[in-house]
Amino acid sequence: MPELLTAYDTLILAAVCGYLLGSVPFGMVITRLMGLGDLRAIGSGNIGATNVLRTGNKRAALATLLLDGAKGAVAVLLARLIVGAEDAAQVAGLAAFMGHLFPVWLGFRGGKGVATFLGLMLALDWRVGLACCATWAVGAVISRISSVGALLAAAVCPVWLFTFDHGRMLLLVLVLTVLIYVRHSANLLRIKAGTEPKIGRRKTGPS
Repeated sequence: MPELLTAYDTLILAAVCGYLLGSVPFGMVITRLMGLGDLRAIGSGNIGATNVLRTGNKRAALATLLLDGAKGAVAVLLARLIVGAEDAAQVAGLAAFMGHLFPVWLGFRGGKGVATFLGLMLALDWRVGLACCATWAVGAVISRISSVGALLAAAVCPVWLFTFDHGRMLLLVLVLTVLIYVRHSANLLRIKAGTEPKIGRRKTGPS
């Protein structure tokens, strides 16, 4: 974590704005606009792109993935542009991530944060972000399980930080990684049991 040099009131404002941006449930907005039904009543009820894909609409899932990633990136970039400090950028990114996981509009029941995590990593350092995206893709393709790619990308992210000399982001990444693993606790149990659904296979149960 960079040294906190920005005034605390500015950091709080960055956090509030980041949280509000991150809490926008794009998955629910898109599925309703496209007439795909109530996302909470589909599959796992999760608001992320993986569950949107269970509607059978790949365009809706892709739009959700991109927008969920964009809100993490935009939070970081706006804080960096307006405040001009990396501490504010990291605070805004963390707050956007928390907003996605715990949106006030949905009773604090949000998504699992993978797309938002990748988006804010791309904004903080595009090299680290691309490495994380590649790690996710490799893990998902080899295992054919999206959650495996996500968990692998989060776990390996600290390695990419030091590869690209970004140790000052380590505390932020560790917090994000722990939260991703907590949100994927059910997935971890199913991976261990061999019952986690494969990519492209529709499923009506939890995920």
